[in-house]
Amino acid sequence: MLCTSTSLLFFPVNGSGMGHLTRCLAYARRLRERAECTFFSLSSAMDVVEEMDFEGDYFVSPFWSVNTTYDWNCELAVRFGMMLERTRPDVVVFDGTWPFQGFLAACRAYGRPLKLVWSNRGLLKKNAKTVPVDNSLFDLLIRPGELGSTPGEERTPEGVRHLHVPPVLLLDDADILSRAAAREQLGLRPEGRYALFSLGPGNLKDVSGPGLRLVREVQDAGLAVVWACAPISVRDVELPATVQPLSVYPVARYLLAFDMFVGAAGYNTCCEVAQAQIPSLIVPNTLLADDQMARARMLAAHAPVVVNPCETDVDAQTAVRQLLARTEQKDEAPCAIALNGANLAAEAIWQLAQQ
Repeated sequence: MLCTSTSLLFFPVNGSGMGHLTRCLAYARRLRERAECTFFSLSSAMDVVEEMDFEGDYFVSPFWSVNTTYDWNCELAVRFGMMLERTRPDVVVFDGTWPFQGFLAACRAYGRPLKLVWSNRGLLKKNAKTVPVDNSLFDLLIRPGELGSTPGEERTPEGVRHLHVPPVLLLDDADILSRAAAREQLGLRPEGRYALFSLGPGNLKDVSGPGLRLVREVQDAGLAVVWACAPISVRDVELPATVQPLSVYPVARYLLAFDMFVGAAGYNTCCEVAQAQIPSLIVPNTLLADDQMARARMLAAHAPVVVNPCETDVDAQTAVRQLLARTEQKDEAPCAIALNGANLAAEAIWQLAQQ
C-alpha cells in the first residue's frame, strides 16, 4: 500500500471522447508512486479508472442531466465538496474547456489550503464558444501541446505559471506491445493483414455511414477489419459479420498489431498515431469545437498519414488507395518530436504539491 502524505484529486470533464479522462490518467500514472491519486469524473468510463487501479467517484455530466444549469452546478458543488472532505487533497487538477461554477464554489468553500491546476487543451476553431475565466483562481495552468507546437513557460498577466508541454500520452514507448505480442493478446493470426478502425463513440456524429464505406474499401483490398468500440459510446454501431469488434483500453497499447489504422482526429488518437508511426487514414470530425482538420494536418507532418474527410465514395476510394501506398513504405523511424508532455506536467503538479 502506498505510504504518502500527498493527495491529488483529478477532475476530468466528459467530452465527446476520452481525451479529458485520458490526460488525467496520464498525469496520475506518472505520480502514483509519489502520491495518492483519486478521480472525480463526469465521464461515464469510470470502469477504466478502476481498471487502472485508481479510486474515483462519478457525477453525471451536464450533457446527460435533466437539471437546469443552475441546479446542476448546485448539486455539483455539494458532491464535489463532499469529495474534497473525503480525500483532503493538496492539489486538484481540473481538465476541461472551462471550469464549472459548482466546482469553483466547492473549492472556495473548502476549509483547508488547496492548490488548483487547470489542464486545458487548445486548438479550438475560431468561432468556437469560449467563456472568460479568471486565471488568478489557479496556481498552475497546463496547456497540453499539439504535435509540433513549441513547449515553454510563461506568466499570465495575473502572475500564474502557464506551462506549455509537448503532446500528452497515456503510455510510454515501453508500454506499447510489439506486433507479435499484441497479436497474441488480441487473438489475431500472426501472418494476417489487419486494419484497425477507431472513429470515435458516435455520440455527436453518426460514424457508421463513412465508417462502413471505408470498411468495404479496406476489405476489398484484402485486409481483415477490427472495429474498436469506444468505452463511452451510448449506442453500438451495427457492424457487418465480417468485422471483428474490439473492446480494449487503451487502444494505443495494441496499435502495432495492425498494418494500418483508420480513425478520427481527436487529440489522443493523433498523439498515439505519432507515437506508433503506424500508416493511418485520419478522418476529421468537423462537428466538434476543436479544429480536427488542423490537427490532422499537423499529424501528417510527423507520421505516415493520409487526411481525408471521406464524405463520398470517391473520397473513400482515393483515401484507401493512398493509405495502401503508405503501408508499402517501410519506414520504421521513431517520431522525431518530443512526446513527453505527461512527464513534464506531472512533475509540475508534484512540485506544486510540495510548496
